[in-house]
Amino acid sequence: MHKRALSGFIIDLILVSLSFILCVWLKPGANTDYYKNYSGSFLLFLAIWLSGSFIFQKYSLVNTLGWKTGLKRILLINLVIFFFVTSIMYIFQSFNYSRFIVLGTVGVATSAELLVGLSLVLIRNTHVNFENGSSLGLLVPNRNRHKEEIYPHPRKKLAIRYNFKLRGEYLKNEIGDEAFQYIVNYSAIDSPNTLVIATTTRFNIDAQIQHSFECIINVRRVNDFRYINKYFESVNAKLTVGGIFIDFLETKNMRKRRILEKFPPGINYLYYTADFIVKRVFPKFLLTKKLYFILTRGENRVLSKAESFGRLYSCGFEILDERVIGRSLYFVAIKVKEPLFPQNPSYGPLIGLERIGKGGKTIKVFKMRTMHPFAEYLQDYVYKKAGLQEGGKFRDDFRVTTLGRIMRKFWLDELPMFLNLAKGDLKLFGVRPLSRQYFKLYTPELQKLRIKNKPGLIPPFYVDNPRTIDEIVSSELRYLKSYEKHPFRTDWVYFWKAIYNILFMKYRSR
Repeated sequence: MHKRALSGFIIDLILVSLSFILCVWLKPGANTDYYKNYSGSFLLFLAIWLSGSFIFQKYSLVNTLGWKTGLKRILLINLVIFFFVTSIMYIFQSFNYSRFIVLGTVGVATSAELLVGLSLVLIRNTHVNFENGSSLGLLVPNRNRHKEEIYPHPRKKLAIRYNFKLRGEYLKNEIGDEAFQYIVNYSAIDSPNTLVIATTTRFNIDAQIQHSFECIINVRRVNDFRYINKYFESVNAKLTVGGIFIDFLETKNMRKRRILEKFPPGINYLYYTADFIVKRVFPKFLLTKKLYFILTRGENRVLSKAESFGRLYSCGFEILDERVIGRSLYFVAIKVKEPLFPQNPSYGPLIGLERIGKGGKTIKVFKMRTMHPFAEYLQDYVYKKAGLQEGGKFRDDFRVTTLGRIMRKFWLDELPMFLNLAKGDLKLFGVRPLSRQYFKLYTPELQKLRIKNKPGLIPPFYVDNPRTIDEIVSSELRYLKSYEKHPFRTDWVYFWKAIYNILFMKYRSR
């Protein structure tokens, strides 16, 4: 734990405890039995308060932000914690725990935190630094504290971009020998067409005077980019076709492992749950998304490998290589095209997937999300890496979430497709609506037959139970040729065979 964060933790622990004691003392009719009866509730409240403070990095806000912004963020963070605590009280109907005590403890502790924070700022900024006979003014924030280190820097007298020995030492010191050796395998760091940079904003990419590069290396985590796609788009614009982009991230599973190892048993899962809700769930809903960005500025976000790579593919890159080094996943991406610029990317639980409908037109098929965001852009990547398993699905598909596997098992993810049935995009029985990636795997004959009719909600898969792509092609050809001759009779017979196989033969889509 960082020294400043540890100091903040201890101070906050004392402030909240004293605030609780003060509020009990001020409450009419309260006595010493109150401490004994509600000590467990207070400890839970204290755990939530301290965990939330760590998640939102409260103990370093005043040092890393301007004093006004830092104090405002402390106030907002405490309001979120108060909302969380009162929500738990409501869910578990713990109304016997005095509202006066809860509200009073939060209010007094918040006031004390703001007072301590302001005092620290005053102490820091009233320190007089003598330099050339002059002194710094009071309450002037250090505006150079967060200036990004950029290499190359065109205005520096020493052209660091061309001091290749210094660049190599910088990289080694920043990321370590193993990561450095991995990077030099794919890039010429001694080339003026290689940009080495440490930034979390697209501005520092766009501001480069040189029009294009053959390689861009960033030594800041993707997790800390606020506008990830915009950043990738800027990198794409600065690279020539075939250019290399190298960066790294902490994946969701790596983060979970780190948190569980960092804190003691019990507290670690409490912290991980709160961290997951705030930094993984909040960004996916419209009502909480803005609150998430206000609290975190988009930094230290939870990212899955599927989402990160999917974003890269949507921005015109393909993954050339990847390697786990230490607690980070390094990747080498190659620019293959211009970004797709998706207008309305979906993060929520209900998604609309582009599928090929009747006449070859693109339709949006509604489903419950079972994959990580942006996973739809990785179909080529997953197919080339693992191929298909029995039943025609991708083998070892890391894009599917744990909850998604459960939903698929019980067909919960397909319930929204009834909206497509009502709209007339689908019929009750028919071939499965396919993405263009899957569609390209089929024979030209089957492709022509498929687009003559609407796709269906229940596919022929549940009648024939095919295991390979060739068997799937044969099954769908057999159904479509029969449907051309006798539409109603074919669907009627196939429908009841599928229902029987699902209920009694336990046929399942893999």
